[in-house]
Amino acid sequence: MTAPICPFPLAVVTRGGLVESIHRGHVAHVDAKGKLIASLGDPEFPTYLRSAAKPFQALAVVESGAAERFGVTASELALMCGSVSGQDYHVAAVRSVLDRAGLDESLLLCGAHKPSHRQTARELDRRGEKPLPVHNNCAGKHAAMLLLCRHRGWPVENYIEASHPVQLLIRETVAGVCGLSSSELGVGVDGCGVPVFRAPLRHMACGYARFADPEGAGFSADRRDAVRLLMAAALAHPEMVAGDERVCTETMRRAPGRFLAKTGAEASYGVSLMDSGTGCAFKIEDGSQRAIAPVAVQLLYSLGQLGKEDVDALEGFYRTPVKNHRGEIVGFVQPLEEWKNFSP
Repeated sequence: MTAPICPFPLAVVTRGGLVESIHRGHVAHVDAKGKLIASLGDPEFPTYLRSAAKPFQALAVVESGAAERFGVTASELALMCGSVSGQDYHVAAVRSVLDRAGLDESLLLCGAHKPSHRQTARELDRRGEKPLPVHNNCAGKHAAMLLLCRHRGWPVENYIEASHPVQLLIRETVAGVCGLSSSELGVGVDGCGVPVFRAPLRHMACGYARFADPEGAGFSADRRDAVRLLMAAALAHPEMVAGDERVCTETMRRAPGRFLAKTGAEASYGVSLMDSGTGCAFKIEDGSQRAIAPVAVQLLYSLGQLGKEDVDALEGFYRTPVKNHRGEIVGFVQPLEEWKNFSP
């Protein structure tokens, strides 16, 4: 029997200059053929992609011809790849996607929560307004699914069910991008109600590598073109991949066109590295969201995608302050020094 591979300590929480907590996890760096370049912990660790699957799910909208038929813009394509913050421009884009297909926002089945963007949430509260499904982090993904239903002539009711044809198509698409068959993907229910997929971390990284190098992935000509179109949109509109003051958007803004960075719930994360045509993915094993930003910035720095000046500018993400109830900084969440030179 093969002994399990232990998770690697990726980030620590300090208090008074001493380590109080440790966040351990796994990292995989692969090429477009799925060859492992470097790893920490277990590159085969079973991982729910959560929202890190969104770029792969959005591919079905482009490949099907729905994006072209309804005149979806580049920023709207980027929205479909993103976990948006519910800012006004995100809400406008979600409504625009639905309007293009003559769909009403009441069809969205993602549920409602406060915008992730704090100022936007405060403004809603000030006006006495309740958040709507269009403010949901996954509203862009759901609008894309509804657009795909309208294009294919599928019912828009119950589009979130695993047996619905739109979800079967998306499952097949995600599996193909990650180098697996549909049956090899584990399936659960995501926070927004749609199916969510589980795969070995290395395969998740492979999907991101293939988005960086669709030719090296051996994709068909049509899929290569679709991936390039989707990636060009996401790289050109980092504000639609997450939102202002979010680590995905702010790191992409520091290095325009160099990488796609995408977070997922329970601390999954994927990166497409355009210069090398490779992909990276990590999973914080305890699912702690607070560890994502420091680990993401460290990973991008270690891989040469961000420079020292970028890390300095992203200090609030790289060393996230821990505050007490008096608003005093009493510690930091920060990456562990031992893996700062992680690279092939």
